[in-house]
Amino acid sequence: MSNQTPHRYLIALGSNRRKLGMVTPQRVIQGCLQALARDFPLDAISPVRPSDPLGPSRRRYANAAAILTTPLDPPRLLAELKAMERQFGRRRGQRWGERVLDLDIILWSGGTYHSKHLTIPHISFRARAFVLKPAAQIAPAWRDPVTNRTLRQLASRFLHPKPLDPEPHPF
Repeated sequence: MSNQTPHRYLIALGSNRRKLGMVTPQRVIQGCLQALARDFPLDAISPVRPSDPLGPSRRRYANAAAILTTPLDPPRLLAELKAMERQFGRRRGQRWGERVLDLDIILWSGGTYHSKHLTIPHISFRARAFVLKPAAQIAPAWRDPVTNRTLRQLASRFLHPKPLDPEPHPF
């Protein structure tokens, strides 16, 4: 049973395989956003952007972020998102492998959440430019409840990477 108080969620979307009728991962993301909009009010949507694969996959990804509002609690929303992944043809397979659709809950208006199957904030989002850049475009002032940094601050690490330490002088 869901609480009737509406919650806001930041969702990361990714795809690096086409779906029948959707000839590119970008089209998969656009189709998913249309499907999400039928089920949930979407408050903001980032542009779809390409990114390099993480892990063994060789195909480039299309990524985006969306903010949605729903009275569903985190486990119920996760179940809805996993059902949508399956509707788009996602099958269990190799970790970080190719996938038609990947939907992750990154943040929610309730702060932190932890269960056996779900941790919010998403455990790896701070290290992933392909999540932070689109997220910072649509919610730059949203704060990570763990670090208290805004998404703009977290994403800035990828916009202005730290220079490498110079090699020590051999003398």
